Parts: sequence; C-alpha cells; structure tokens
Amino acid sequence: MTDAPENQQPPSTPSQPSPPPHIHPRREPFEHGLIPLQKLIFTDGTQTLTSIRDKFLQSPPPNHRVNSAAVSEHLQISPEHARLVIDTIASVLYSDSDPLVIAKADEVDSVGVNVYDLMIFLYIQSYKRLLPRGHKDSAAVADVWPSTSAFDGFLSALTPLQLVRSNSRRSMPSQADEEAHQLSYLQKHIGNIISLLADSVEGEGEDSLVLTMEKFEHLGFLIYFGEKGMEKVPLSQNAPFFANSDPDMPAVPVPASQVHDWILQNISDALDRISERAAAKENGQTSPSDQDVLMTDVSPNSKTPTSGKGPSFIEGVSKQSYVKQASELKGPFVKVVNCHESVIYVLAPLKYATIYGCSDATIVLGAVGKAVRVEHCERVHVISAAKRICIANCRECIFFLGVNQQPLIVGDNHKLQVAPYNTFYPQLEEHMKQVGIEASPNRWDEPVALGLIDPHDSLSHPAGISDCQTESATRVDPDQFTNFLIPNWLEGQASGSTKDNPFPLPDVYLSSQRRNENNLVEVKHILKEAPLEDSRKKELSTALHVYFKDWLYASGNIRQLYCLQGE
Repeated sequence: MTDAPENQQPPSTPSQPSPPPHIHPRREPFEHGLIPLQKLIFTDGTQTLTSIRDKFLQSPPPNHRVNSAAVSEHLQISPEHARLVIDTIASVLYSDSDPLVIAKADEVDSVGVNVYDLMIFLYIQSYKRLLPRGHKDSAAVADVWPSTSAFDGFLSALTPLQLVRSNSRRSMPSQADEEAHQLSYLQKHIGNIISLLADSVEGEGEDSLVLTMEKFEHLGFLIYFGEKGMEKVPLSQNAPFFANSDPDMPAVPVPASQVHDWILQNISDALDRISERAAAKENGQTSPSDQDVLMTDVSPNSKTPTSGKGPSFIEGVSKQSYVKQASELKGPFVKVVNCHESVIYVLAPLKYATIYGCSDATIVLGAVGKAVRVEHCERVHVISAAKRICIANCRECIFFLGVNQQPLIVGDNHKLQVAPYNTFYPQLEEHMKQVGIEASPNRWDEPVALGLIDPHDSLSHPAGISDCQTESATRVDPDQFTNFLIPNWLEGQASGSTKDNPFPLPDVYLSSQRRNENNLVEVKHILKEAPLEDSRKKELSTALHVYFKDWLYASGNIRQLYCLQGE
C-alpha cells in the first residue's frame, strides 16, 4: 500500500439535507386563550359557528375585521365580554405584526378582530385541558387544603394544592403529554376548523370546498412547523401545495380535503414521534432535545438549559430567595410551578408567564407582554407588570398589578385582593417597552369575575351542577399598602434608567403612603428627642429591636434577610 500524497484532500462527503420541520400545536391559545363563558362554547361542531360566520360576512367588513359591537350582537354576549374576547384573541395571535396586536387600547375597536381568527378561537373553546396525573400517594395529600367552601365537596375532585403539592412534576402533565393531548384534539377537529375557513365553489356540490393561501395561513393560530433554533416561516411555505407559489401572483386555491389529509398525516407522524420519545425515555434513553428539560428539576439552583424549546421552568423552590435575569432564561415563556415559602424574582421581558400550585410565596415577574396566568395558589403575593392577567382557583392571594387590561378572575376563588403595582428594578421600563406595556392605563382595580365552574376543566364541573359567578377580588386597604424593595444583587453588572415605580399610584394610596412616611419621620424625631437617660434609651432601643424581630419572624421576612446575607 502506498501513502497518499501530502497535498491530496480526502474525498468530501455530501452534506446531509436538514430534516423537514415537524408540526407542533401552538400552546398559547390552549393555555391562555380559553374563556369560561358558556355562550362561547358550541358543541354542535360547525353548525352554529357556520351560521355565525355567515352573519359576520353578510355585509363584508373591511379586511374581514369586526369590532366588539358586532361580536356582542352576533354572539349575544355583553359588550364587556365581547371586548374580553377580542383582547384574549389579541394575546394569543400567531403574528406579532397583526394590526390587533400592535393596536393601542383605544384603537382596538377601530382595528377589530379578523373573522376567521375569531371562528378558530370560538371553535377551540370546546377544548378540555389534560387532567393532572394521579398522585402515587393520594393519602399524603388528602388533607392539605382546608375545606372552607360550600362547593369544595363536589366542584373539584382535587382542591388546588392537592393537584400539585407533591414536590414532584409527576403529579402534573408533562410538556410532551400536553402536546400530545393538543395534537389529538386537533386530529379530531381539524376537519371542522378547515371547513370554517374554506370557500364553496359554485355549482360543484357539497364536497367542493377550497382553501385559499390567505385563509390557510389562519391555521397558524393553532399549528406551526419548526424545531428549536429554527426561525418560524409562514405556514404556507411548509405546505407542498403553496410552497412554490409565485409571490407576484395569487396562489390557486386547493381542495380543503387535500389540506385536511396533509395536516392529518403530519399530526399522525408527530404523535408517533412523541410516543417513540416517551418509550425511549422509559428505557432510560434521553436526549438533549427532550421537551421536558426543566430549568429547575430537583435542584432549583441547576443551570438553565440553553437548548430545547418550550417554556423555562422554575420548579420546586422551597424556603429560598431565587433570582432569574433575562440572560438566564432560554426564552420569553416562564412557568413557576410548585414553589413554597420563597421569594422568587423573574426580572426579564417575557411574553407569557404561568404561576401554578405555589403557596406562601412572593413572586415578582418583570414585564409580561402577552398574558399571565395564576392558578391553584394559596397565600401568594404576585407582583407583575403585564398586559393582562387571569387568576383561577386561588385563595388568600394578593396581586400588586400594573396591567393594561382588566384582570380576569375565574374558578373557585376565595379572599383575593388586588392593589396597584408597588416596586421597580433598574431595567423595568426598558423591559416594558420591549414587550409593549404602557404605564397608563393601569386597570388593576377593575377585575372581571366569570363563572365558578370552568368548562375547560373536567375536574371542576360534575354533571348536574349549575354555575354561578365566582368570588371577585377586593382592594387592599390603602393603609396596609407598602412598597416592595427588590435588592440589587447585580449592582455594577446590570444598568437601567428606572429609578421609581413607573405606574402612577392612585391618590388614596399615594396619600396614605405619604402619611405613613411622615409618621415614620415623626416617630424617629420623637425617639431621638425623647428626654430619657442613656440607660432608658438603651432599653427603648432593645424593645424596638425585639418587636421588629418578632415581626420579621411572624411575617416570614426573616428568611429574606438570611438569603440576602448569603448572596
């Protein structure tokens, strides 16, 4: 055998083509786009919705967009609920450039919602969430929650913390399980949804529905193609029947049945892939692309994975102060799950945030541009600047809010309180600008309370139980309102222009705050000028320190001091 010449290059191997992108459900409409209003839920497939769609289109509205007055009229709901529908759709739309998404609060009605987006939104109101997995030791969680509600005995098989107080993610659906559940729903219903978007060809009979490329793109409300690290492209560019269309020429409509078959095949392939991954996981074979990779699993101090798609999880934090900055998150979706007796700071610009199954905690969210959902929590203080917030099945919680839309309260809630936003950190206004939150209006004190029963949750409404309005929230007494100070752990590393709370305080809270500050100055002056001997002053100082220490322990704030000392 002879040696190859030194300058001879090894034969090049042909580059492998990248695998085709896979179909995924968009989680946003299923997690943040369901409204528990019976008048929005249609159980007869497309029969009623087709009639409603045709009413909207009888006098073709400009660009197929309708305002809240039309929504109120044709759905027979109140103007307030009609605006809630439009605002909810805006929070889960698939395109951030949609006119409804970028509209100011006072422009929403003049812009309106696209009729076909509205039809898809109304159709998926029939979706039921995946049930939490049964806990392997049900006796261990049987008496966690005090039964103070007359409805507790029959409205839910599991009370809020019974669903999640296991310190194990096994009691909740995994991200893969939820994706499979959503895909299975779409597999069953995508034919009806396509028919709501399709046009009939005149004179061709009932089976002659066709779909234009423009209306096909509306399916992006529910599905997308792509994997981690890949930029999402228009849905039509992944479809073989539209992918090579001339951008200067209108694409030829395709038979709706062809679209239906193609999507069903992609969903079937995706479900098979999820099953294969689950089987491999059971056999101990894991991969970095596993969708259930957590930010925090057993150890809340573990590093955030930079790969992997889906939300970042902050889970299982107990008796700690815990901080996450924007650079430490893998994306704009965060879920804070099963955290107890802790103070958690997520100081970042976000799109969506979920707080689930937490207790005896203070949770500070930075700026959330789309939606916050707080569910199954007790004795939690939530501080957030957000476009909108939904509160479900919570007790004895206080919400300090800077929100541009009315807070939505649903489910079995008790002793909730709301208050104006009460903190700041250096990058807050920059983060608010990034995600589109305005400092005014702040509608923290205008909660909308809907039904006690959530029709999207199989646990909460056994057959034969009638619905009634849930308990709303009361305002925090201005005399009990205090500012919350966020320690600057990263002084010198993080800079920002925010020096004070950007949300103006209502006069009654501002007056109370100033009165308390004046009282503090006066008390300090009285103590300083008190005509006491040195020994008596020392006794007074000792007594004050004792009372302050007692308050620290009684309020739980002593833990923050210990945590701060350790930083």
